[in-house]
Amino acid sequence: MSVEQVTEYAEELCWFKSSYSGSDGGDCVEVAAGYEAVYVRDSKIVGKGPTLRVSRRAWGVFVPLASSTEE
Repeated sequence: MSVEQVTEYAEELCWFKSSYSGSDGGDCVEVAAGYEAVYVRDSKIVGKGPTLRVSRRAWGVFVPLASSTEE
């Protein structure tokens, strides 16, 4: 897993805001699936903050684990 600035590539991705992000401007996370990786960023600082790059395999392991902690 790495954190990197992907400003030129980030604009080409199709970003989706997390369904857990409220409309009140609080914790907002966006995710985009690339060919070899999944990218995560803070939607409040798009283009200025870092983008987390996670392998598709690691993302596939993470999502079921995150879903199992839902209330």
